[in-house]
Amino acid sequence: MSALESEGAPAARSWLAELIRAEIGHARERIRAVPADSAFDPEAYSAAAIARRVQDHLADLARPNPDVVINATGILLHTNLGRAPLSDAAVRHMSQVAAGYSDLEFDLERGERGSRQDHVRELVALLTGAEDAMVVNNNAAAVLLALGALARGKEVVISRGELVEIGGSFRIPEILEQSGAVLKEVGTTNRTHLRDYENALGPQTGLLLRVHQSN
Repeated sequence: MSALESEGAPAARSWLAELIRAEIGHARERIRAVPADSAFDPEAYSAAAIARRVQDHLADLARPNPDVVINATGILLHTNLGRAPLSDAAVRHMSQVAAGYSDLEFDLERGERGSRQDHVRELVALLTGAEDAMVVNNNAAAVLLALGALARGKEVVISRGELVEIGGSFRIPEILEQSGAVLKEVGTTNRTHLRDYENALGPQTGLLLRVHQSN
């Protein structure tokens, strides 16, 4: 470990030791996977080789990310490529605010703690026509919070064709289960009519849920 630290690796000894243990474990797995009739190179599993791989791992961890890429997919709002680029004005403001402190959760008028939602709540409500708004990390979180707040213990009516898996391996039936809501499927996988929703309505109905099939 001293050899790695002497090269200026910005690592605390505790998690540097954890990286070394993990790399030793990977080396053992690779050794076990070497076929009996194959040539074995002991140098590839030496202490020096392991130290080099740990050092490379440290360099990767310390490297700023994500990287800038060119979007040549033809999809302007690409989930995997960061969605929409920010405007120059937004980038300048973010750079200015990020360089110091901000009123992220502080109400400057009242001089006391505020909410980070205050910065966007009214704007989102105006844009969507909603009574109120809350910004969360992703769509799965939004669905989970909405279901938990409005339909816990109640039936949520959804088309069978919309029981999709969205980004991050989140599946609509599993989100429903975690929220405490009860799934009530209607229609078929390729077609659901308005009458299917109407026939499913009852005293236990909490919500009608619509999910875009492309997630």
